[in-house]
Amino acid sequence: MKKKAYFAAGCFWGVEYYFQKLEGVINVDSGYMGGDTKNPTYHQVLTKTTGHFEAVEVVYDLSKVSYEELSKYFFEIHDFTQTDGQGPDIGPQYLSAIFYQTQEEKDIALNLIESLDNMGYSVATKVLEYKPFYKAEDYHQNYYLNRGTVPYCHSYTKIF
Repeated sequence: MKKKAYFAAGCFWGVEYYFQKLEGVINVDSGYMGGDTKNPTYHQVLTKTTGHFEAVEVVYDLSKVSYEELSKYFFEIHDFTQTDGQGPDIGPQYLSAIFYQTQEEKDIALNLIESLDNMGYSVATKVLEYKPFYKAEDYHQNYYLNRGTVPYCHSYTKIF
């Protein structure tokens, strides 16, 4: 069964790169989410006035990977303690967020944050209700795959 999950963890290029490697993930698109501007462009989001985050839409096979596993992985591929962006990318569009679609997804996100708090982390990740996802321009899709390079502000660190 195919499902979709939505995450923001800084520059969407790096988030896309890591989620594409996860078993059970069918597709990842980079885009914009969380704001009220309809069909925003990259240049509009850069103005920090749209309310949008750089985010990814993860299409996954529920028989191979769970929402909880995706969410744990999300925390393991970025610095969820950074309050002003991600790495050198500073601004509201680069903040860490999980966009939930159901109460179950919200509960999973909040439980993981509680677990991280109990481990001594100061979690900056926001848990936000789903808003429309707008796919980014084509040149943002498969960015690192197309260039044969690796992310500059994302890396994997086993936590869970």
